[in-house]
Amino acid sequence: MSREEETYFLIRSDMLPEAILKTVKAKSMIASGEARTVQDAVDRVGMSRSSFYKYKDGVYPFNALMKEKIVTVTLTLEHRSGVLSGLLSYLAQKKGNVLTIHQTIPLQGVASVTLSLDTGQVTEEITSLIDGLNELDGVLRAALVARGE
Repeated sequence: MSREEETYFLIRSDMLPEAILKTVKAKSMIASGEARTVQDAVDRVGMSRSSFYKYKDGVYPFNALMKEKIVTVTLTLEHRSGVLSGLLSYLAQKKGNVLTIHQTIPLQGVASVTLSLDTGQVTEEITSLIDGLNELDGVLRAALVARGE
């Protein structure tokens, strides 16, 4: 079946067979680093490797299909040493890749920063990533501005 002919269905998770749900869980464990190998992941979720390989290329959580790769985030930061560095460390820890960064000259102790991020390797929801940014020391405000490919 060619890419143009693929058909997708949106199905409530409680309607799915156990093997499909376990496949999604195993893939999530591998992507997040919770499981280091396929064997480790399938052992943890209680499924066979053959079942995992049967379904792995055809099943994805809905949010993974909808996830945009490039996002633009605007932030208001306190103007003090280490705030931007802490922000960038947090993003690197979450596997976010900074594509562009623009910081204004600080006025009255605050600076505005706009970041473009490649979130293709980020394993959590973008809203959770933004929530985490808002909790960082020195970040007064973080907000998602745009999503795009």
